[in-house]
Amino acid sequence: MSSDGAQKPRVLLMGARRAGKSSIQKVVFHKMSPHETLFLDSTNKLVKNDIANSSFVQFEVWDFPGHVDTASAAVKPEVTFGGCAALVWVIDAQDDHAEGLARLHSTIATAYRINPSIVFDVFVHKVDSFSDDQRIECQREIQNLLQEELAASRLQQAKVNFHLTSIYDHSVFEAFSKVVQQLIPQFPILENLLDILVTSCRIEKAFLFDVISKIYIATDSSPVDMQSYEICADMIDVVIDVSCIYGLREGEIDAQGFSAPATDSNCVISLSSGTVLSLREVNRSVALVCILKDSVLQQQGLLEYNYSQFCDALFQLFRVPSRQTNAAVAAT
Repeated sequence: MSSDGAQKPRVLLMGARRAGKSSIQKVVFHKMSPHETLFLDSTNKLVKNDIANSSFVQFEVWDFPGHVDTASAAVKPEVTFGGCAALVWVIDAQDDHAEGLARLHSTIATAYRINPSIVFDVFVHKVDSFSDDQRIECQREIQNLLQEELAASRLQQAKVNFHLTSIYDHSVFEAFSKVVQQLIPQFPILENLLDILVTSCRIEKAFLFDVISKIYIATDSSPVDMQSYEICADMIDVVIDVSCIYGLREGEIDAQGFSAPATDSNCVISLSSGTVLSLREVNRSVALVCILKDSVLQQQGLLEYNYSQFCDALFQLFRVPSRQTNAAVAAT
């Protein structure tokens, strides 16, 4: 996503006080339990976090305090928005939307004037206590109100996406996956590579995961079923837990204490429905997780060949040394 020495893509995290911005970041990128976020203090200053789990996922998250007027000169708009790739605005679905929407509209107007290429992602957050109908209605209301304001200001060209999120389920990880995918210039090629893999091996669904954060860097072009994403994300937790007990070698825990599957991890889980989950380690912090039928798994040679071709193409795409290259260097 970024090469050494190049400026990393920047994601701005904004919203009203107590909307849940810092909680989202802590849960997604710092493995904090959702219940622990109840004890977080309000953010009183700009917090910059460098996300560099692997060679494929490298960007910065700037967490802005809720009391700061993000449309004013206080945030140095030219610097802040000029180098920004995505802006995530968090709205508390359980609170009054009026003030948050007004501030969001002002922020979009300022940011879009400076950098028309910014993508705005609105997280309608804390919807865990809502019914499905209430969630849909809440998002529709917020979306309609914002679109009316943008139309009145002639800002219809601004790209705004909406996501229903909660830190108590996988929705916030899925939403941040969509944000991160926008930062990857190679994403269309990645999607095409996964389409080829899925078609060649008769795989039902394939995800390329950053295993530390459990956001998916890419998936094939078929629609994402939330249940499929959840079961694949849960598989990563299982593999990491087992690796920590049986497969983790010295030095495979990073500076923040996070663990990833042991090098060359390969795991298959068969479900009672006849569906199989397959996890293949790409490098230490990226894994390919596939959903396929049990009958497809019998064609092991075909799967191994296409998996190898996919990994080679992936390493070439990101100009990352392959595991074979690393092993050869280590042996010399």
